[in-house]
Amino acid sequence: MLIELENIHFSYSGHPPVFKEMSFALKPGEKVGMVGPNGSGKSTLLHLIMGLLKPSAGTIRLFGEKAETEKTFQKARMRIGLLFQNADDQLFSPTVIEDVAFGPLNMGVGTADARRRARETLEALNLTDHANRITHRLSGGEKKLVALATVLVMQPEVLLLDEPTTGLDEATYRRIVEILQKIEASCIIVSHEYDFLALTTRTVYALKEGKIDYNGDSSLLHSHYHFHPGGVVPHSHS
Repeated sequence: MLIELENIHFSYSGHPPVFKEMSFALKPGEKVGMVGPNGSGKSTLLHLIMGLLKPSAGTIRLFGEKAETEKTFQKARMRIGLLFQNADDQLFSPTVIEDVAFGPLNMGVGTADARRRARETLEALNLTDHANRITHRLSGGEKKLVALATVLVMQPEVLLLDEPTTGLDEATYRRIVEILQKIEASCIIVSHEYDFLALTTRTVYALKEGKIDYNGDSSLLHSHYHFHPGGVVPHSHS
């Protein structure tokens, strides 16, 4: 197993429990979707895996190693990439190229190689023209794409994506779908967009009342994918 959570309990101070004896596992090559109402713990689950939050009880294992100390989580973060729901939480450098190159530089990659990897990642996301733009002047959708670039440039074994399509136009949405369909990394994707999960994952889990309530084939979320004149919009079928 790449990631194992066993009998996890967690609550925010002064609030009811988010998780009660919640267990979950991610195998190599798996791409899973995570759905559930607001407040059900989808983002919390990702933050627990990264060690940004600590459970009050239960066990977390990452790549077969029990994760209890910050040192263990730091080691695992070299192999796991997290895309935050809010891109502003992830971007802090003056320009796009500096933001994307920061991760490799922080890992000890030389400046030239870090910038080469950053340029290649930006090209894959159709962001080459954005390389020298001021990060804080980007649109919400552009920031989301640059934040994704800062994750992908690290070539992680596991991707944790929190609402990756929020604020994206249709063309960018389709590009993200293409990238996630081709990527070899295992994924946990949190999203409210069932069509998106049907295209990018194989299995879907639903969080409800502190536990994983359901899991099944993500293709059952929506049996086909099509475009509407107004773009990708929520809809239902009789």
